[in-house]
Amino acid sequence: MTAISSIVHPTDFSEASATAFMHALRIAITAKATLTVLHVANSRKTDEWDHFPQVRRILADWGLLSPQDTTAAIADKLDITLRKVEMTPQSPVNGVLHFLRTHPADLIVLATEGRQGVARWLHGSVAEKLARESRASTLFVPAKARGFVDPRRGEVHLKHVLIPVDHEPPPAGPLAQIMGFAHLLAGIDAEERLLHVGREAPTVQHHAEPRRRLPVALRQGDAVDTIVDAANDWPADLIGMPTAGHHGFLDVLRGSTTERVLRRAPCPLLAVSAGQ
Repeated sequence: MTAISSIVHPTDFSEASATAFMHALRIAITAKATLTVLHVANSRKTDEWDHFPQVRRILADWGLLSPQDTTAAIADKLDITLRKVEMTPQSPVNGVLHFLRTHPADLIVLATEGRQGVARWLHGSVAEKLARESRASTLFVPAKARGFVDPRRGEVHLKHVLIPVDHEPPPAGPLAQIMGFAHLLAGIDAEERLLHVGREAPTVQHHAEPRRRLPVALRQGDAVDTIVDAANDWPADLIGMPTAGHHGFLDVLRGSTTERVLRRAPCPLLAVSAGQ
């Protein structure tokens, strides 16, 4: 993955978004990135931020700040920029679209709520309109699945990365992006396992050593069932999905294999567009 300097986490203040926020915060600290927590208000209520996790308390629990540190210490000690952006009351899609047009992101971190898909205000046409405006890689964090960030200690547990591959889209580019992300967070401990559902696996070169071919496990059966079973059997800490097309997480949200895997994923899922 190219360097991550800007992360956007749209939130609806749900429990699912709180889990995703922990991942966004840990990634921002590791990448020394700007993290924007974005909320588009549906009304003029001003107290909703009070229900969102308190960043200084979280960082103190993680041992990265002392309880006496001020908000300014976040930038001074951790070399990250944290912004809470409250947009004027409007439809969520209009607000987020406007923000992404003027503040492009390298990574979007979104909460998911199991079989309900993405967080409730990103359903259907809202998600599609939003997705068309961004080609950023997107990390989906299921609220009730196992995450790779310990919310109590802030530790990263990311050793097993399952990457389903096919002949199309070509897997080499997305593979480099996915494993770049994993190595950023977990170093050399992160290990990939490539999986092809079908009879003939694609040829995949190592992302750092193009002359070396990577082994690809072959399995037969329904693609979604097989991928989810493989993620449970290993078990995977992250599923990395190359997506076809050039519309970022739009491809994830319109009935694709990735979208169907997402609804049953036992761990976070990183969708990377082959068009990046």
